[in-house]
Amino acid sequence: MGKGKSFGSPGGKGKGKGGFDGGKGKGKGKGKGKGKGKGKGKGKGKGKGKGAAGAKVTIVEHRHKGIFIAQAKEDALVTLNSTPGTSVYGEKRISVDVPAEDGTGGTVKKEYRVWNPFRSKIAAAILGGVDNIYIGPGSRVLYLGAASGTTVSHVSDIVGPEGLVYAVEFSHRPGRDLINMAKNRTNVIPIIEDARHPLKYRMLVGMVDTIFADVAQPDQARIVALNAHYFLKNQGHFIVSIKASCVDSTATPEAVFAKEVKALQAEQFKPEEQLTLEPYERDHAVVVGMYRAPPKK
Repeated sequence: MGKGKSFGSPGGKGKGKGGFDGGKGKGKGKGKGKGKGKGKGKGKGKGKGKGAAGAKVTIVEHRHKGIFIAQAKEDALVTLNSTPGTSVYGEKRISVDVPAEDGTGGTVKKEYRVWNPFRSKIAAAILGGVDNIYIGPGSRVLYLGAASGTTVSHVSDIVGPEGLVYAVEFSHRPGRDLINMAKNRTNVIPIIEDARHPLKYRMLVGMVDTIFADVAQPDQARIVALNAHYFLKNQGHFIVSIKASCVDSTATPEAVFAKEVKALQAEQFKPEEQLTLEPYERDHAVVVGMYRAPPKK
């Protein structure tokens, strides 16, 4: 479990634990084996079904709305698949029977997608116990560094049909995968542009509630600030994933994280929480907070 550092007065913590049944490979590979993480979940609604191996699975709500835990022999973080019957990157899918909402006492099938924290910074932060990701049903999210859309697809599941994900990726090769993924998800708008130049896509992006950034560049704080000035509403929120070696390979990770926090503070960001992503990512941290916070009374 990563170590957290508080910058203010984060919200209350839910109870319970959500582990992960997934492979721990090298880099971003799938691999085989067991990885465990701790998340703080609070179950409400339940559904039962069978996973790929035929084991009985119970779905409970995580304390972060729009995210769930599949409870079986090994717990897994999951999101409700908005395109049932299809996977995005070969992830496991779990079908369960849940009570119908029409009050007849019947059941309906729902499909959930396993969210691998070894392939997603947001999933790693959730299992690390981050207090708030500020992404939920109906959220409008600007995602910088979307790559091929692995995590974007899960964010798409979370925000649902009432939300939107503006996914910005500079490289054309992963950008093709991102575009193909978005063809089946109407709440994802793929943008193949350089996040350093938000003016190039300002006609495509509306005001957003949250910015998530994973651009792994030395000037990442400046890139996030440029986009926030155009698209992030006042008192909106940000999540920045920091890869220490991409910012300064000569300094210790702790020194790099502290430097990036100061750079964010200079751009009207108010960090609330810092969390390392061990054991899922080495020398990575996420910083979460508010943009243009109201002055203290």
